[in-house]
Amino acid sequence: AGYLKSKYNKKIGKICIDGGFTCPNRDGRCGTHGCIYCGERGAGEHIDPTASIREQVLSGLSHGKSDGYIAYFQNFTNTYAPIKELKEKYDAALFDERIVALAIGTRPDCIDEEIAALISSYKDRVDVWVELGLQCASDKTAELIGRGYKTEVFRTATEILKRHGIPFVVHMIIGLPNEGRGEVLSTLDIINSSGAFGIKIHSIYVMQGTRLADLYLQNLYTPPTFEEYTELCAECVARLRPDIVIHRLTGDCPRNLLIAPEWNKDKNAVLRRVTEILRNKGEAQGSNYGNN
Repeated sequence: AGYLKSKYNKKIGKICIDGGFTCPNRDGRCGTHGCIYCGERGAGEHIDPTASIREQVLSGLSHGKSDGYIAYFQNFTNTYAPIKELKEKYDAALFDERIVALAIGTRPDCIDEEIAALISSYKDRVDVWVELGLQCASDKTAELIGRGYKTEVFRTATEILKRHGIPFVVHMIIGLPNEGRGEVLSTLDIINSSGAFGIKIHSIYVMQGTRLADLYLQNLYTPPTFEEYTELCAECVARLRPDIVIHRLTGDCPRNLLIAPEWNKDKNAVLRRVTEILRNKGEAQGSNYGNN
């Protein structure tokens, strides 16, 4: 929020858009069940799937209380379609001058030169960035969670985006099965060195209807405690490259679908505790960058 306010000198809101996409991890290209933690709506549980893109944006504009907005293509893989279709969908969201930015959530294995060129073509109209779902740097964990691509693909995608001058935000998750402090910090280090302009750190949560829920209910997986998560999240912040913009420090699961952990419902408590841990240690973002 601070970054956006300083950049635009006004309050900026976000309109989350369901663009009607699917995912190569669901249509059979690299899988059919999605990632282990992903629900049927691909992180778009709060979006009306029956509304057109224009209707979704109009609703966001009419109900919002901001002076400018980010059109955020959020759920599933929003570069996974022919170029003509991608252009039609992105264009459908950019009809109002209050839209100041276009953010596109996708997978690294769905970025190529042609797609990057299309996305880059919007830079003369609005600010643009791509959000890449890395989640973890370990190929072993990636296979376990069913991510469907190796980490080398992430590196290739970031090089393509940089060649086209497209900023990117990287998503990572703390609390994936069989991952501890070492694996999480390795993921953070790869993000630090990737050239990312932003990061979203997500807390894992167990949601109804996911394969992770099956593991949890069979006592084969336990999510981190509140203190475990906030301690490791604070360590990540201190180790994070100082110029990377932090977009989030926790994840949001719809309350009616959340199985565990209960603390996921209180985002503000997570943010307060992470801030408190950093303050108590005399640390801030970047304090320990390069000290590993």
